[in-house]
Amino acid sequence: MLLAAALLLAQTATPCAATDAALPAPLAGWRSVIPHSGLMAGHATLDDVTNGAVRIEFRIDTAGTYGIALDQPGWIDVSAKGASAPLKSIEHGHGPACATIRKIVRFDLQPGDYRLDVTNLKLAKAKVMLVRD
Repeated sequence: MLLAAALLLAQTATPCAATDAALPAPLAGWRSVIPHSGLMAGHATLDDVTNGAVRIEFRIDTAGTYGIALDQPGWIDVSAKGASAPLKSIEHGHGPACATIRKIVRFDLQPGDYRLDVTNLKLAKAKVMLVRD
């Protein structure tokens, strides 16, 4: 019984002193929401959810690996503008410890116009950010 209690205590997560306080530089823009249309790398946006979904168009000027950070559970798809099928993601992960970033999905993107579709959302608003790796 004591061993079980000790194991349970060892698995208990250390509480965070402050959420989003120690984000790495590429995620620093998550701390504040800047109203803007579309996605801008390094700047979080708060979007209204309609029927459990958010759709945002954005442009990539420089080829590279980009992540889409989201504050809640949901399905993240990125499509080239006009394409019928979403791109294949290259990595799925979570935000750093003590961050309000629930997930980050990464894609290899070339210069061009894209559409972000986030679905299966449960909240009235979704915080989203384009992250440049």
